[in-house]
Amino acid sequence: MRFAKTSKLSVLDFIGFGFIRDLINNLLVSNMNPLPQHGKPTQPLRYFVIVMLVTFVALLVSAGVRATPGVLMVPLQNELGWSRASISFTAGVGIFLYGLVGPFAAAVMQSLGIRYTLIGALSLIGGAAFLSLWMTQPWQFLITWGVLSGLGTGAVAMVLGATVVNRWFVLRRGTMIGLLAASTATGSLLFLPALAALAHSGGWHAPVLAVSLSCLALIPLLAFFMPEHPADYGLRPHGAPHNYVQPIQPPGSPVRLTLTTFAQAIKQRDFWLLSFTFFICGFTTNGLIGTHFIAICADHGIGEVPAAGYLALMGFFDLFGTTLSGWLTDRYNPRWLLFSYYSLRGLSLVALPFCNFSMTSMMIFGIFYGLDWIATVPPTLKLANAAFGDKATPIIFGWILFGHQIGAACATSLAGLMRQIQGNYQDALILAGISGIFAAFVATRVGSKLS
Repeated sequence: MRFAKTSKLSVLDFIGFGFIRDLINNLLVSNMNPLPQHGKPTQPLRYFVIVMLVTFVALLVSAGVRATPGVLMVPLQNELGWSRASISFTAGVGIFLYGLVGPFAAAVMQSLGIRYTLIGALSLIGGAAFLSLWMTQPWQFLITWGVLSGLGTGAVAMVLGATVVNRWFVLRRGTMIGLLAASTATGSLLFLPALAALAHSGGWHAPVLAVSLSCLALIPLLAFFMPEHPADYGLRPHGAPHNYVQPIQPPGSPVRLTLTTFAQAIKQRDFWLLSFTFFICGFTTNGLIGTHFIAICADHGIGEVPAAGYLALMGFFDLFGTTLSGWLTDRYNPRWLLFSYYSLRGLSLVALPFCNFSMTSMMIFGIFYGLDWIATVPPTLKLANAAFGDKATPIIFGWILFGHQIGAACATSLAGLMRQIQGNYQDALILAGISGIFAAFVATRVGSKLS
């Protein structure tokens, strides 16, 4: 069944969310192209829905883990007497390793499979969080939440989304990666009010325990319900032609494959342009707002729970903004989409320190910033696919994402240091805003293969 065509705009079109209708239509009536199995028709829909749902949940939880140091910053400072700079440094190390592991994790997924990679990563994350319940010194926080958590969450990052989308979809990749990208930002923001409330009532131990149990509880779900390849179920990727042949995985160790692919990618100009723009993306989102927003609000008299609520508002609207970005990426030039996203984000950051931090102004900022939070992922992945091809893109996208996390790590540490020296975040916000505007113009130079 297809939606009837009319000459008038529907209500969804009128409010700008016609992409939701198209998404449902594409999922329910698209050419899933099932392969015959002994003459019996297949029921492909459930496999495509399951793989997207399980991946979405995994990314959601992982992103919530990565955002937890932002909730712990004030409680650890108050209860254990640690400096904000040292806590920010640990958060920065975790973000850095989160990005570094990405391309290697993509290669491991090709060699060992997505399921086993995710089970190992979540076991490491949950175990590290559980061990941190007994920490008393900053170096213990660095080992558990910086090193171990960073390594684990790096395998449950957007390289997972890129691998799943490239493996299961040929058409509508922008929309699908938009949904999965939304989960990473939504998870990092949506969990914050609950974690902040736990920290407020039970100290820093309560959110740490909640994170550990969440990761460990997710392992059985992945073990039993995470599909690997469409061909395992007699299917072809969504939109693949009838003569589609599943790509043969390259031989060799994951480390060698990752480094070889990287050596080939660095010879291309688009790799450096995409890495730079994603560096600024991380600098202006996870590193600054994701880690320091609660502390920024605290400097203006806003409590932890209300500040986390504004972050949750960003996460809610990011779900719409990033999904809409994926829908737009399937239809419009991704370079100009990136120009719009980076320039609007930069202007909003420059304006933030000059607002009055009232409830109204913070809600307006939360909605506007949330729509643009990680909307850059779908057009960036499309440009990467055009430049490097479907086979190499998950690993190369992991290296591009590494640039994102370097930017986030720099912003996390730099903003904490500037706050400690200057007593406020004004210059850090303005610096991030200007860098976002500059990245907008750099993005227009990417993707010469696209019209």
